[in-house]
Amino acid sequence: MRLGIMGGLGLIAAVAMVSGCDSPPDTARLADSKADAATKVKVSKAAKAKAAAAVKANELGQIPVLMFHRVIPKPTTTDDRTPKQFRADLERLVKEGYVPITAAEMVSGKIDIPAGKHPVVLTFDDSSPSQLTLNQMGVPQKDTAVEILLDVAAKNPGFRPAATFYVTRDMFGKSTPEEQAQMLLWLKNHNFEIGNHTRDHLNLRGLSHEKVEEQIGSIAKQVGTLSSVKPTTISLPYGNQPRKKQWAMRGKHFKHQGAFLAGYTPAQAPFSKSFDPAGIPRIKVMEKKGDCKQFCSHAWLDWLKNNPDMRYTSDGDPRTVAYPKYKAPYLRKSFLTWSLPY
Repeated sequence: MRLGIMGGLGLIAAVAMVSGCDSPPDTARLADSKADAATKVKVSKAAKAKAAAAVKANELGQIPVLMFHRVIPKPTTTDDRTPKQFRADLERLVKEGYVPITAAEMVSGKIDIPAGKHPVVLTFDDSSPSQLTLNQMGVPQKDTAVEILLDVAAKNPGFRPAATFYVTRDMFGKSTPEEQAQMLLWLKNHNFEIGNHTRDHLNLRGLSHEKVEEQIGSIAKQVGTLSSVKPTTISLPYGNQPRKKQWAMRGKHFKHQGAFLAGYTPAQAPFSKSFDPAGIPRIKVMEKKGDCKQFCSHAWLDWLKNNPDMRYTSDGDPRTVAYPKYKAPYLRKSFLTWSLPY
């Protein structure tokens, strides 16, 4: 009887040994699995690089940040645009493959637009009634900047009605907290960005740290109280930085990811080594006249069109930073894991 049991155990052991020889150990299966995963990642990355090359993606290229003020029928300064001019400005952007993003999306690197398209940031300073006025039904009045932007976007699918409004205490000409809250909440609920433009629009260059803190912090608190929005970007009045530029970035009541200057040149991509979040240039919107023959929107958009290798072109995937291999030296190291050279 004992021999029978031993024989049975031996048979089981033998079967187990044979079975063990036929099946790879767990460590081997794990290694194979990792190798397969690595291969899939490599193949996927190669496919993405090929797709990026097909649209000539360049996410280290330059981005036009356009600076608007009032949109009125009879301009009194070169900063003003007529409704007709503003509509033409937007229609040109549509024609040339631009898609609006907010200033906050730009500085954070969350640039989610279709492959082959180019980002553009539309910024509006001073919170003028010509930018946004609502009728009794809460609908933007005809020929205000917001109404025109919404209309152009509706007629051109893919052209996002996105923009950033930099507010002062004169919030779209409204004086009571209820009216001001209505305007800010309308912008918030329609996915527009509300940014900081200081309380009184003072030149920050000659102010003390305490005064800078007061000008920026007080409007940040006001916006927060009225709309529960904490501005993440600021437009510096007159384009002037305070004595220490970080004063405009961090304070007791504010924390900005980006500070925007006045008009001059296109901005560097947020993934580029040259990107300075505390001093991002913008472009004044104007035809080629006087100094604007070279330094305003018509001139710069012409230049970007004629120099496509210098313009930001999306690969369509916000999780990667695609660019021609020869531009690799310009990539910020913090985005190395996002890198997709081709």
